[in-house]
Formats: sequence, C-alpha cells, structure tokens
Amino acid sequence: MRRLEILMFAAIAATTALAVTGLALFTNTQTVQAGADVQAGKTVYEKKCKICHGATGEGNPAMAKVMKVEIKNLGTKEIQDKKDDEWKKVITEGTGKMKPIKELSSTEIANVIAYSRTLKK
Repeated sequence: MRRLEILMFAAIAATTALAVTGLALFTNTQTVQAGADVQAGKTVYEKKCKICHGATGEGNPAMAKVMKVEIKNLGTKEIQDKKDDEWKKVITEGTGKMKPIKELSSTEIANVIAYSRTLKK
C-alpha cells in the first residue's frame, strides 16, 4: 500500500511539473509584451509604423495605393490572434513589401507589440 502511495505521489508531481513547464513555455511565446511599456510602444509606433499602418492601425490608404498593397488592419481578429513571436518576426524580418525594422531593440519591439494589442477592435 505504501509503495502505491509513493508511486501515485510521484506521478502527480511529475504531471504537475510538466503542466507548469508547458504553461511557462506557452506564456513565454504568447506574451512577449508582459511587463512592456504601452506608452513607449506608442512612441515607437508613431515613429516607425504610423506612416504605413495609420494612426489607429487601420492602414494608410495613400501608402497602400503607392505601394500597390493591402495594408491589413492591425486591430482585426486575424491580426490580433497572432502570437507575439509572429508579430516580432514580421517586425524584424518584414513580410511582403514591408521591409524589416532593424534598428529596434528587443524592448522597443515588445513595447510596440504591447501598444499594437491596444488597437484591438
């Protein structure tokens, strides 16, 4: 009986450890912006993103016309559902005709992602 209790305790402990580790990994990739500064992110957005994405993230129609692209609304569910790592990749590597924004620090990237999350519709 004692051995069964020890085995059950070990199984529960191992399961709990795996669950906590999995949650930590998920949280880490999901929320780069945890603890990020939304106001600092707004400043970065206004300097680096606003010209194409517009003041409210809905896209700048004039820029879209010049570049002959559709600039997606950053507040839509489609965009807001992307993981922070996906946002970071687009910012640092670019996508389509969007050039990478190389001069941002990882803190600035986290901040601008946090600000962009506030544009959710």
